[in-house]
Amino acid sequence: MRGDLQSRTRKLVKGLAKPTPVWLKPMEEAPPVTFPRTDGKIRKIEMPEDVYVKRFFKKHPDSLYHDAVKISGFDPPPARVFAWRVLQLKGQGVSEEEAMAVADMEYRAEKKAKKQAYSELKQIARLQGKKPPPNPYPSAIKEIQAEEKKFVRDRVAVVVSVMDGMVASVSNLVPPAPSILPG
Repeated sequence: MRGDLQSRTRKLVKGLAKPTPVWLKPMEEAPPVTFPRTDGKIRKIEMPEDVYVKRFFKKHPDSLYHDAVKISGFDPPPARVFAWRVLQLKGQGVSEEEAMAVADMEYRAEKKAKKQAYSELKQIARLQGKKPPPNPYPSAIKEIQAEEKKFVRDRVAVVVSVMDGMVASVSNLVPPAPSILPG
């Protein structure tokens, strides 16, 4: 049966399949608000900067894997920063091509500065005879691998212990080999 609660109940009452509920008459006098129906299509939410985010990833496809997106972090991903900068420059009257060139230059300069800072940190640590610090700007792939490393080690330890147990149980089942040396 199609329709809302009121129309369904009305049809059931007319067909004598259900007694008239107490709430039907007041509901017919003051029907509930009806909201416009969608066509079953959910429209995609688009932000003004999405066009420039897509262009950023076309220009820097490796950024998807090297610039980690922190879901729980407060810093926006570099692609959003790039897009916001382009929109800001366009708002100041700069042409789109120039705005994208400036934002791209700023992105590359920031990335280069981060690499330079880390290389200087490593050099200082080597001069002091210490172990170099972990990279404060690792790629997303390396971060994921570092997180998974402990789980892989635990799993390997479990497999090794199970294999040791199997070897021990099999060695108990196999009778000792007869000695061929005169004794």
